[in-house]
Amino acid sequence: MKKIQNIVLLFLLFCTTIESSAQTVTELNQKLTQLFPKAEITQIDNLEGFTESFQLILDEPLDHGHPEKGTFKHYIYLSHIDFKSPMVIETHGYNTANVKSEVSSLLKANQVAVEYRFYGKSRPNPIPWEYLTNDQAIEDYHNIVVKLKELYTGKWISTGISKGGETALIYKSKYPKDVDVAMPYVAPLIDTEEDPRTVVHTKTVGTAECRVKIESFQRTVLKNREAVLEEFKKYAVAKKMDFTEVPFSEALEYAVLEFPFSFWQWGGKCDEIPLETAPAKALFDYLNKVVGVGTYNDKMYFNYLPSYYQHLSELGYYGFDFSPVEDLLQIVKNTSNNRFSPKGVPIKYNPKYIKKVRNYVETRGDHILYIYGGYDTWFSCSPKPNPKLDALKMVLPQGSHATRVKDFPEEEQSLILETLNRWLRESS
Repeated sequence: MKKIQNIVLLFLLFCTTIESSAQTVTELNQKLTQLFPKAEITQIDNLEGFTESFQLILDEPLDHGHPEKGTFKHYIYLSHIDFKSPMVIETHGYNTANVKSEVSSLLKANQVAVEYRFYGKSRPNPIPWEYLTNDQAIEDYHNIVVKLKELYTGKWISTGISKGGETALIYKSKYPKDVDVAMPYVAPLIDTEEDPRTVVHTKTVGTAECRVKIESFQRTVLKNREAVLEEFKKYAVAKKMDFTEVPFSEALEYAVLEFPFSFWQWGGKCDEIPLETAPAKALFDYLNKVVGVGTYNDKMYFNYLPSYYQHLSELGYYGFDFSPVEDLLQIVKNTSNNRFSPKGVPIKYNPKYIKKVRNYVETRGDHILYIYGGYDTWFSCSPKPNPKLDALKMVLPQGSHATRVKDFPEEEQSLILETLNRWLRESS
């Protein structure tokens, strides 16, 4: 009899647990529906450490100053632990999915990942280019944060990687009180359309011997152009890639010009660079490993149009260094990346935009924790915060664009976490 009673009690406890869990899910879902009454809200699988997760598709204004001009579908991903825990907003610079940020793990925090307007699933067709501005994107983030703060009453931290980190810095400069701490990863603040600091970096970083091998490799590829192109075409067939927007010969030249930038950006290994006597397949395979020739296929060309538009209008970018291979180029005649910008769309670069952001973060940007890899080409465009600021810039000397907190020595990881926690305690 007692055994039967225990089974009944366990069954009732199990049912109560399920009912309680269902009520919790319903409570958060209801609150989100109240905050975003026009949104499409779907419960999705949890990432590790979270109890509930939702995809929200918002009707975002194209123009926050003139909402009557229409909306676009804007995708964000909310992962929940507790309403009183810290909240991390990841300002993705491109498309995104429900991916857990390192900051969320470090702080055991809630997370909202926001896809950048007009990228990925948040891309209208056709794109109304005049509304693809940083200021409009920052209004997207600001409005989302203001609403979610009605639910999440803990500290707020913004983060982002590369262009997303740059977005976190722009956001901090426009709405400094929205978040308590900003933690951008490998984020450049670029000064011009073709920032010369990137070229200087590729000519000075690492060892002289390695830089000579890089230039020799570039020349070897172009001297063996036809044989390498054959390997390129075989690869494209195998991967079902089309190269009609940027034809094979042109794509090969751009990949060769891109090679030094990508080599240092992604932590290339000097002892892996093929010799001049290497067969064409080895030359192509290594070029592809470092640069990723798929970048130039039709699908990726289409996907990256918003990025090039932004870089060439407000963010600035880098230019190609012709000096190692100029005598071997047959097609590419311009050092700019404007070849990859949307056709027929007028673009005028605004040099003042990022300079204002740089001025803010370098002179007034307290509670910003920067993460960089010292070999990363984009590190050459990193901000230089005033030493009097309560900011922390961490540089892993030979780190790449993939540098994260986990890559630093334990002592420096402790400094990062202690600084974050101190700032979160101090902020009002």
